[in-house]
Amino acid sequence: MLRSPYGSWPSPVDAALAAAHDGRPEWAGFVGDEVWWTEPRPEEGGRRALVRRRADGGEESVLPAPWNVRSRVIEYGGRPWAGVVRDGRPLVVFAHFADQRLYRYEPGGEPRPLTPVSAVGGGLRWAEPQVDLARGEVWCVLEEFTGDGPGDVRRVLAAVPLDGSAAEDRGAVRELTGERHRFVTGPRLSPDGRRAAWLAWDHPRMPWEGTELLVAHVRDDGRLEDVQTVAGGPDEAIAQVEWSTDGRILYTSDRGGWWNLYRDGTPLCPREEEFGGPLWQLGLRWFAPLASGLIAVVHGRGATVCGILDPESGEIVDAAGPWTEFTATLAVHGDRVVAVGASPRSGHEVVELDTATGRARAIGARHRDPVDPAYYPEPQIRVFTGPDGREVHAHVYPPHHPEHSAPDGELPPYVIWAHGGPTSRVPLVLDLGIAYFTSRGIGVAEVNYGGSTGYGRAYRERLREQWGVVDVEDCAAVARALAEEGTADPDRLAIRGGSAGGWTTAASLTTTDVYACGTILYPVLDLTTWGPGETHDFESRYLESLIGPLAEVPARYADRSPTTRADRLTVPFLLLQGLDDVICPPAQCATFLSRIEGRGVPHAYLTFAGEGHGFRRAETMVRALEAELSLYAQVFGLDVPGVPRLELHT
Repeated sequence: MLRSPYGSWPSPVDAALAAAHDGRPEWAGFVGDEVWWTEPRPEEGGRRALVRRRADGGEESVLPAPWNVRSRVIEYGGRPWAGVVRDGRPLVVFAHFADQRLYRYEPGGEPRPLTPVSAVGGGLRWAEPQVDLARGEVWCVLEEFTGDGPGDVRRVLAAVPLDGSAAEDRGAVRELTGERHRFVTGPRLSPDGRRAAWLAWDHPRMPWEGTELLVAHVRDDGRLEDVQTVAGGPDEAIAQVEWSTDGRILYTSDRGGWWNLYRDGTPLCPREEEFGGPLWQLGLRWFAPLASGLIAVVHGRGATVCGILDPESGEIVDAAGPWTEFTATLAVHGDRVVAVGASPRSGHEVVELDTATGRARAIGARHRDPVDPAYYPEPQIRVFTGPDGREVHAHVYPPHHPEHSAPDGELPPYVIWAHGGPTSRVPLVLDLGIAYFTSRGIGVAEVNYGGSTGYGRAYRERLREQWGVVDVEDCAAVARALAEEGTADPDRLAIRGGSAGGWTTAASLTTTDVYACGTILYPVLDLTTWGPGETHDFESRYLESLIGPLAEVPARYADRSPTTRADRLTVPFLLLQGLDDVICPPAQCATFLSRIEGRGVPHAYLTFAGEGHGFRRAETMVRALEAELSLYAQVFGLDVPGVPRLELHT
């Protein structure tokens, strides 16, 4: 074992390798007996490709570049495609990112538009398509902008003709519901086709705070009537609804403090676990009924596993295999189950579960080690103690190298990672972005601070009116604990995060003295200009729960904002921003930087044309990772070979 200082270890995990493996397969589904899904292509401008697993077991990308199968509904998107078999051949409908039109595609032909283009505001957008061959329609969610402002928008359930007659005629789109609610999910039809169920909610609630489950009768002419609210409300978040094979309503509700599964209002498997999660995208699926009457479920406390639930006994048999985390993209066909799973030693794969044996196997996007796994980080699941004795969940990734260790007595630098959301959670899976740092001798700690999902509603609601307080305190508690126990160098601590994590990072740098530097990615920085008319509609009232009603606590909005506290910032930082970001607009960064101008704080501001909220292009991710590493090298005094030097300005 060679002895060399932390941060100087040579690593085969370079920024290009990390960028090439960023992202995961999503939106798995069946087209007949075949499994299809979307997956990222960072090297192709960040597009999402539609991938098909052929009958012979091979994979093929169905649509060439520049086709990009991705919806922009509520800006975070939703399920962008659906498929059926007609006359023995696949027929697929998908949303194309560039123009947000729905297209019809049959292998061997060219995609044909089904919906028109609108020049008003953000145009027409579609999500959660479902192909109804009997009616010759695609049922889906329609998001329609009625003006140029981000809040000039309406959302309804709609039916799009499958014959293309609406491609140039907005009037040919049949609306299924009036504007009863601000937000809706896609309709689910009962097995007999006579009823439809969907979820809805209104400002100022977010879907993890309170939703309604609506049920309507479907007339012979396809119209919906007699819409009734059958569950949910302002203080009950229903995350998903489906129909059982015998026509009963299945849904996940957190009415008992955890997202559990219910059938016609009766809990099927009451546990202090989550069988659902936050609806950041439309069409997420944590459970799916099988033809046998059993139910495939993704569930867990913190980490999630995939299993089969017997609704009569309440027993679950979990899938055997190496995967320790599964995402909310279940799909079923008969008694076949497809999911997306990963582990600390493997990236996300498309997994098929044999419901008879409980065994599972990877069938798509299979993980292949791009480097020797000896360079992968070795995470630890930790629970730290925060203020007032509260639990703080975290994943700690110590520096790790198969051939190098540090000199005796040297403590490693550590970077605290604050996840976005903030109503979200970081899964414990292989991330080459983390390996990029740990294999060089820099530790990483991912913090699932109070407000994160996966630990019940009470944990999630710790952040109510406490954003910028609880998240900052919990991250600092983890950093301080690592230093006090001798795991991390107290003088070489950093913090980084994107989106809501960018807010936590900036708030931490302007309110604590824990960190020597920080990396802020596409952040919220000024609460007073992040609301209705300033950001996208979906989150435009989010601050009412995170901070409090503006009319009641206006001073809190200014006092908590890093822009207001910019004069307290004294340590170096890196700010990274996509210029096409409509969620956290670049104007916030410009205002923040103006407040520190001339104050002698070393910093760098890198912007990326063509990038929105979250980076998807390989060249962007490479530049961002290398710049971040260079920041730490300069501040921590590390000798990092082969990384371009980031120019810091004062």
